[in-house]
Amino acid sequence: MDTRKERGWLLAERHSLKPAGRLWFVPSESSGERYRVDPAAGICSCPDFELRQMRCKHLWAVEFTIRRETSRSEDTAYTADATSVTVAHTVTETIRTVATARVTYRQDWPAYNAAQTNEARRLPELLHALCQGIVQPPQGRGRPRLPLADVVFCAVLKVYSTVSGRRAVGDLGEFQAKGYIARVPHYNSTFNYLENPALTPILKAMIEESASPLKSAESQFAVDASGFATSRFDRWYDAKYGKERSARRWVKAHLMCGTRTHVVTSVEITDSAANDSPYLPPLLKATSERFQVGEVSADKAYLGNRNLEAVVAAGAIPYIPFKLNTTGDGPELWRRLYHFYMFNRETFFEHYHRRSNVETVFSMIKGKFGDAVRSKTPIAQVNEVLCKVLCHNLCVLIQSIYELGIEPTFWADGTVAQQRPV
Repeated sequence: MDTRKERGWLLAERHSLKPAGRLWFVPSESSGERYRVDPAAGICSCPDFELRQMRCKHLWAVEFTIRRETSRSEDTAYTADATSVTVAHTVTETIRTVATARVTYRQDWPAYNAAQTNEARRLPELLHALCQGIVQPPQGRGRPRLPLADVVFCAVLKVYSTVSGRRAVGDLGEFQAKGYIARVPHYNSTFNYLENPALTPILKAMIEESASPLKSAESQFAVDASGFATSRFDRWYDAKYGKERSARRWVKAHLMCGTRTHVVTSVEITDSAANDSPYLPPLLKATSERFQVGEVSADKAYLGNRNLEAVVAAGAIPYIPFKLNTTGDGPELWRRLYHFYMFNRETFFEHYHRRSNVETVFSMIKGKFGDAVRSKTPIAQVNEVLCKVLCHNLCVLIQSIYELGIEPTFWADGTVAQQRPV
């Protein structure tokens, strides 16, 4: 059952909707705005209808109200006719039953329970195997360096624990006893390495490699960006209102994910002012190196001929909606995709709906590992967000071990996580 149909029935039940001429004014559930609905023309002024050009919950609410009022009129006019009353009651109950039906997705609870109860044990094992691909730079002059694999291992586990670096050190002795690290580094050493830009390409390579065991399960991908708050603030004087204002700084994560397992296949971290659209081609390129890409879903922010060409060149189909003021004029690829979007709306949105999975990924990362970073410097903030994404991938991989029966192997093709000398 369509979720919009269900919400439309709920709107009709909660609010007393009345027509104003040919128009109906239906209140928004998230704001104080009222949307104009024309049931005869089948149009609504809400953003959902403008995007999909298909029936929204406000149109459904008006339709259910009209049906209900019609049924009541029939009940009043034919009170003596028991058959008519019974039919009207049956229709009303049918509408109520259909509208409240929900689409449910079956959960493999044994696999889910096994993954959750074994996650804390399996994640260090997988992380240790992943860190074996880190190349230790040659030792130069000065104090002996810590093994880079040990520092990365401790930094990722510190982010996974969601506690401060000082408190996280207390759990690392257990992993030294198991042979995962040579020795427990001082927490300041972990902080110092997170501030090193040489760590960024290593963490990106580890994220991409942690997704590779799921390449047989993923062929449909989605892309989007979201912010992670920092502890820094920008302050300025607002001359118009004559007072000081402030806003928290944040960093933006651009990522591409598989829509079945929610694994992150590539990621870029930028400052908050970076636009979304230019990052689709590099994310797609990194994903294509390990996955066979069949579909790419993205919102209107990524609409552009360059992005459409990049997706098609990768052998995939782009599902990026066109804006309201967009025309079919342009290169041949633009025209073909525009006409497909305009004349195959239902098919298009069945595929485009998979884009919501990238929102799920950001919700999973922020809900489990926090929506803010503790680090103070820009480079350390970038690396901390990358650690969050890597922790998410390892959790997804553990879920897939129990649900899909895979046994991950890293760096099988001989590649390694390279870095510049530290």
